[in-house]
Amino acid sequence: MKVFVFDAAKCNGCYGCQLACKDEHAGNDWSPIAAPQPDTGHFWCKMVEKTHGQTPKVRIEYTPHFCNHCDNAPCIEAAPEAVYRREDGLIIIDPEAAKGNRALVDSCPYGAIYWNDELELPQKCTGCAHLVDEGMLPHCVDVCTTGALRFGEEEEFAREIAEAEVMGDPKLGPRVYYLNRPKLFISGEVWDPVPNDIIENATVTLTSSTGAVMSTQTDFLGDFWFRRLEPGRYTLDIKAEGYKPVTQTVELEDSLNVGDYPLEKL
Repeated sequence: MKVFVFDAAKCNGCYGCQLACKDEHAGNDWSPIAAPQPDTGHFWCKMVEKTHGQTPKVRIEYTPHFCNHCDNAPCIEAAPEAVYRREDGLIIIDPEAAKGNRALVDSCPYGAIYWNDELELPQKCTGCAHLVDEGMLPHCVDVCTTGALRFGEEEEFAREIAEAEVMGDPKLGPRVYYLNRPKLFISGEVWDPVPNDIIENATVTLTSSTGAVMSTQTDFLGDFWFRRLEPGRYTLDIKAEGYKPVTQTVELEDSLNVGDYPLEKL
């Protein structure tokens, strides 16, 4: 069975995958797998960009979204006469049988099915099944210069899948796997206001409301970072030799630059 694997740590946000999807499908008829995608309005592969944090501590997250080709696909349940799963796991909306079935758009909980007004047809990512049948890669994967987006047999990616996560409901059996998603972060800076200089190697400890403890030290810029965090309440403790310790409670809903921490001498 085929799967997609995306590694966020390798993505540079070039949007090549999104453009490749347009290049392959807009105005091109790949019947009986897919009718032409319109020039505008459809993003069968959609790169979603999210800004984390606040200036000057900002990180950008890029995540491609497309059909999950679910094992328990709601679109097949909604229209079994018009949607089918191939032997390789790719799910196809039959462009003839699905004609006029606008309700099929709402069957996808991820918004991956689009309505083509001109053709009166629900459409979505096919995994470039027409290329796969020729022994080639989906075009979005083929143009990915960093190797962030890959495609192949499930067995080939078994080790990575064991460490990956899926977007959406695991009960639906999504077959698109995501590695190294940055999630949320807490960052800040520690400094001494008297000489107006940063404090390097201060110990910063972060304790979650569940009791999980993480620790780091400030770098040569006096900065500290805690990455890949889940939303929730955290306690931040900052200690440096010769200084009074500082403690702060942080409610984390989105990535947060907690700012500067001036420490007082003992």
